[in-house]
Amino acid sequence: MNKPTTDCTKTKSKERIIMPYITVKMLEGRSEEQKRALVEKVTEAVSETTGAPEEKIVVFIEEMTKGHYAVGGKRLSDQ
Repeated sequence: MNKPTTDCTKTKSKERIIMPYITVKMLEGRSEEQKRALVEKVTEAVSETTGAPEEKIVVFIEEMTKGHYAVGGKRLSDQ
């Protein structure tokens, strides 16, 4: 698969790479191995789809407790 051209702005013969920032919000409880694999796959997918170099991609994982997550007006901790 060919990578798309990198999205960048040229300034005086230098390219400025715009860093993608990705936030993944999920319930707590995943292992370190699962989170490591998630970060690797997300980074790879963003690089493939945007053309950004992997070393410029930033991934944040925000873990939430069931008490901080609700669906249909009901917290998961109350179900």
